Amino acid sequence: MFEEPEWAEEASLAAGLRPVASRPRPAAACPIKGSKRRQLLATLRALEAASLSQQLPSLPGSDSEEEEVVERKKKRPKKASLASVSTEVEEKRKKQHQKQGLPGSDSEEKEVKKKKCRKRALESDSAAEEKRKGKCQKQAPSNPAQHLDSVDQTGPKAWKSSATGDPSKPSSVATSPQTPHALSRKQWRNRQKNKRRHKNKFRPPQPPDPAKVTAPTEETEVPPAPTQDDHEARAGALRARMAQRLDGAQFRYLNEQLYSGPSSAAQRLFQEDPEAFLLYHRGFQSQVKKWPLQPVDRIARDLRQRPASLVVADFGCGDCRLASSIRNPVHCFDLASLDPRVTVCDMAQVPLEDESVDVAVFCLSLMGTNIRDFLEEANRVLKPGGLLKVAEVSSRFEDVRAFLGAMNKLGFKIISKDLTNSHFFLFDFEKTGPPRVGPKAQLSGLKLQPCLYKRR
Repeated sequence: MFEEPEWAEEASLAAGLRPVASRPRPAAACPIKGSKRRQLLATLRALEAASLSQQLPSLPGSDSEEEEVVERKKKRPKKASLASVSTEVEEKRKKQHQKQGLPGSDSEEKEVKKKKCRKRALESDSAAEEKRKGKCQKQAPSNPAQHLDSVDQTGPKAWKSSATGDPSKPSSVATSPQTPHALSRKQWRNRQKNKRRHKNKFRPPQPPDPAKVTAPTEETEVPPAPTQDDHEARAGALRARMAQRLDGAQFRYLNEQLYSGPSSAAQRLFQEDPEAFLLYHRGFQSQVKKWPLQPVDRIARDLRQRPASLVVADFGCGDCRLASSIRNPVHCFDLASLDPRVTVCDMAQVPLEDESVDVAVFCLSLMGTNIRDFLEEANRVLKPGGLLKVAEVSSRFEDVRAFLGAMNKLGFKIISKDLTNSHFFLFDFEKTGPPRVGPKAQLSGLKLQPCLYKRR
């Protein structure tokens, strides 16, 4: 049998090979001495140095596996693919299982599989890097200014691709050495704005276009100086506004006096100041223009459908509008006269005979605190079965049923009523006979709310 020398064993150790366990090492038969030994030792050392520098792959199950894994982790690029990350997690799990006491043969096979996966991952990473380099070299422009523009334009997209961590979509910002970090969309827009401002700042001022510039005409419209007539017109308009406000205030005062006192006091007020009645009716006409419906026109339309021979008594006629709208003979009564056809009197005592008229009308004239006296006077002058027409502001009625009950006690039966209008209520009554209650009996249904106008 040929015996291996000592230097062969040392060479195998230097090459990273294990000695075979079945070969017992006998004692050296012919030891080498002198200069040959030195030469052999020098070559062995050179071989060891070469093997360390080249980093030959060790056999499976060697002691240097853990060192190689650590070195590979250090040299591995930071941006690894998803496959490499998953393989690392699997390796950690398998190492834990090995420590818990798995058989050695299975662990060696798993380590071989791990190495193969690592090699494939490294090869895929290297191929991806080569593709990136090739793309960057193809896309690199010759002009540096164009390169900067392309970097700015692709900045937001590159930032998105790098944020998602997709290695298959490389970004030009990450590969270009000129930009230290990727720009966000807002930063990229601000940079473009600054570039445009910088260009406009150093641009020479352009002369105005002569075609667009129009020369000022000689005949410019100058506002005329205010004349004395204009001052007088303004003063007249101001006086008219002040007079209108004053009339409105006086009308509100007179209206309140008419609703808060008896009819005798109102008659005495207008007899002492005839201008007050004119002022009141002027304010009343200005209020009538704002109403959606004038109840006197509605009453006139109903009377035109009846025979023209019917005698009508208009209590509180005002300007005799009802008498002017129908063909019937009309007796007009009011506290003051605005028309020659008006008979000035207190409506609680009219100069008519008993049962002498066919129709009695109260159109917005149930004013004062003695409404009962007006209605009893209408009952006196009406013929049996005569018609009583009442029109009043809807806000004055708190309880319509109570009002109709009080009218029934005064000898009037309700025929028809119209409560659909938002401003006025219309009633038609028929005289059934004299009042059925005494003069001292209280009728709460006849207490209507006063119609007071607000300042506007």
